[in-house]
Amino acid sequence: MERLTIEAVPADAGKRADAWLAERAEGLTRSAAVRLMEEGRVTAGGKPLAKNYRLTGGETVDIALPDPEPIEAVPQNIPLDVVYEDGDVIVVNKPKGLVVHPAPGHPDGTLVNALLYHCGDSLSGVGGAMRPGIVHRIDRDTSGLIIAAKNDFAHQGLAAQLQDHTLSRIYRCIVTGNLREDQGTVDAPIGRHRTDRKKMAVVPGGRPAVTHWRALERFPGFTYVECRLETGRTHQIRVHMAHTGHPVLGDTVYGAKKPVPGLQGQCLHAVGLRFLHPRTGEAVELSCPLPEEFDRQLEKLRNKA
Repeated sequence: MERLTIEAVPADAGKRADAWLAERAEGLTRSAAVRLMEEGRVTAGGKPLAKNYRLTGGETVDIALPDPEPIEAVPQNIPLDVVYEDGDVIVVNKPKGLVVHPAPGHPDGTLVNALLYHCGDSLSGVGGAMRPGIVHRIDRDTSGLIIAAKNDFAHQGLAAQLQDHTLSRIYRCIVTGNLREDQGTVDAPIGRHRTDRKKMAVVPGGRPAVTHWRALERFPGFTYVECRLETGRTHQIRVHMAHTGHPVLGDTVYGAKKPVPGLQGQCLHAVGLRFLHPRTGEAVELSCPLPEEFDRQLEKLRNKA
């Protein structure tokens, strides 16, 4: 059973406990938070917390998450673009449209199904039955490098690097508008959107989130940007760039409401990955090219400049 501890801050005073929990606990909906509270799995000071409890802003809240229900993730022969592989890790260049792991609405046809076919039983179990081998995630309509662990030893080592930021993830994106500076950092906490539970947002008391960015190329009305994640929150780059007033091109959730012709989803690609090999300790640095549709967008902008 996994346990989470979340500290309420003064800015949380007066919030309903169920709404606050859904805001602060990544991946937890309000209805799921209510179920956990009704089951007595959410406590403060050792006492169960009611869903309509109003926070004072100083509580330490403990959540006992139930074990995930087992699912039958079946191996499926889905082509993989393998960039690196050995006995401990595998790194794949994920295409747009491919969901990382099974979830409601996506029971199969995911990266996990493809990895089970490719790797057989050689995937770590740390992530549970729903996410064997998965160390970190990439949005469905974001492409690029993602690393998976083939055993628990490798998984634990890579997870530790995510925590201490020695596992570096580099992204490229095109954002709307012209960023004033040549480089900068967005240090803004991210949590569940207050009114739209399917979205994330910069919110007071959210989970710490830091994105470093630098402008690579400028065009009229657009900027080609490289981003380096210090943390890995859901939709982090998309939320942070939208927060600066420069949403990612093609992002219909955090930016324009209409899709960009010739572009599936957002123009965002995980181009680079650096980590210390969990077994040897040696540095591994990997990269992959931009997808064709990303290159086409850049060429269109260059031709108009």
